[in-house]
Amino acid sequence: MMATTHVFAGLAVVAPVAYALPDFAAPLAIGAILGGLAPDFDLVAAHRRTLHFPVAGLAVAVPAVGVAIAVPSSGTVAVAACAVSMWIHAASDALGGGPEMDPWNDQSDRAVYDHVRGRWLRPRRWIRYDGAPEDAALAVSLAVPALVVFDGWVQTVAAVCLAVSLAYTLVRRRLVTWLPDWLE
Repeated sequence: MMATTHVFAGLAVVAPVAYALPDFAAPLAIGAILGGLAPDFDLVAAHRRTLHFPVAGLAVAVPAVGVAIAVPSSGTVAVAACAVSMWIHAASDALGGGPEMDPWNDQSDRAVYDHVRGRWLRPRRWIRYDGAPEDAALAVSLAVPALVVFDGWVQTVAAVCLAVSLAYTLVRRRLVTWLPDWLE
């Protein structure tokens, strides 16, 4: 899935809390955005293995939410939103295709690494590849809560990310031919 889809998923999860507790809207949004993006920082390492924790991430997210409920503060809710979004990102990568640049050609049997079991989870391919039309549709639907519940800079970031998502979808399959050989 696109990084923006993961960001929208995090924002959609925290949107009901932000609606109920508007004083925490900004820290929730910051945590959700960072958590939605952070796992993909491993693109320069072993992608979908180094910073993706589809099973173990839940062991961090649940206590973080518990702390945020027990001791609500800007810091605790931001950390909880980040942890939950990171876990959702990693877990949902198993719903897509493999991490290769052209998943429509080279159908990998590796979606995301499960550190608990020490093996790769297979791709489900519900979202065939990042930037696929179904990824764009999911991004649009997940962006709605962010666009409705949040205002100000969060709404602006969501709108810009939505525009980037749709533009990326239009050129995604062509990108592989535009990339230099050393990036493939």
